[in-house]
Amino acid sequence: MIKVNVIGQGYIGLPTALMLAKSGLKVVGTDYNEKLINALRAGKLTFDEEGLDELFKEALSNGIEFSTEYQKTSLYIISVPTPYIKESKKLDPKYVISAVNSILDICETGAILIIESTISPGSIDKYVRPVIEQRRMVIGRDIHLVHAPERIIPGNMIYELVHNSRTIGADDFKIGERVKELYSSFCDAEIVVTDIRSAEMSKVVENTYRDINIAFANELAKICRADNMDVYEIIRIANKHPRVNILQPGPGVGGHCISVDPWFLVGDYPDLTNLILAARKINNSMPAHVLKRIRDIMREHNIKDISKVGLYGLTYKENVDDVRESPTLQLLERMDENLAFGVKVFDPFVKERIVEHQFMNFEDFVSEIKIIVILVAHNHIKDNIDCLKNKLILDTKNICALENTYKL
Repeated sequence: MIKVNVIGQGYIGLPTALMLAKSGLKVVGTDYNEKLINALRAGKLTFDEEGLDELFKEALSNGIEFSTEYQKTSLYIISVPTPYIKESKKLDPKYVISAVNSILDICETGAILIIESTISPGSIDKYVRPVIEQRRMVIGRDIHLVHAPERIIPGNMIYELVHNSRTIGADDFKIGERVKELYSSFCDAEIVVTDIRSAEMSKVVENTYRDINIAFANELAKICRADNMDVYEIIRIANKHPRVNILQPGPGVGGHCISVDPWFLVGDYPDLTNLILAARKINNSMPAHVLKRIRDIMREHNIKDISKVGLYGLTYKENVDDVRESPTLQLLERMDENLAFGVKVFDPFVKERIVEHQFMNFEDFVSEIKIIVILVAHNHIKDNIDCLKNKLILDTKNICALENTYKL
């Protein structure tokens, strides 16, 4: 039986490895983080996700292994982080390149390297292929490259792994079909085989499309705030048109996809991405807009102590524990830049203290503040909304109908 080595056991790599193991394949999940690997070996998950615990148990019963060492095999899936360089907005490929080099040290002849990590268009030609060509002269082995960008979101990963369509980008159509067969072991949706650059571009375009549409809603919120109009009522009415579907505004955009991928296009095509750049600027400006709304409420009620303000929610979306690029962390940065220290923070899904003045108990958090800013629409806050009756509320998610509630 062919062994699949999944490199990177984070939000994408771990669920993918577990799904492959559940399907009956021999799987080894590899990560350099020894603490993470030890936890997985001990049967402990490293993040919360609906349905992940059950999937983990099934994969363990099917013999999935976890290791800090790369495995000698002919099939690899690379799911490592792909950050961008903030100054240039270009992809930082260092983790992908490191993983490729480590694989080339041990892989079998004819091995297939599947890169799931999101990368900018042309990255495989620019960064990965040269490494393989250079190493081929030394190791004397043929290697096949494939790009199969992930297409799942925290909070709904297990369902989307099965039901979302997938894209397989390959140099060789026959290799693409082999990889398609691999993903068909757990994916019930359509799997498209195309060339590598089309696969690279399609993933970035998907997230950029969403970023632009969110930016439109956020700009509407600013326009309506400037002229005292209800943006939510306006969106509700406009969306009754059969060809209109405006999204809801919010405090900003987070996560490792929508808030990052559009920058790849801006970095690579600076003269051609006017709309994309504008959307990025609008969405990045929302934490500052929230800060201005906090200031307005404090002035209206003559509250001068910022420590009486509480931020509810640290994650980038509801009902998950993922804080990557979260609007709340962006807001805290803006506060720090403006010497606004002492604001209190609470999130029921974040079990470790990652910021100053972070409370681990909701009742203690609420008792210490006069203004609560709802930044994440966790089910927890919806279920406990009556606890806020005596507070001033800035609701950036439009979930609260209590008196003394302010909107974006």
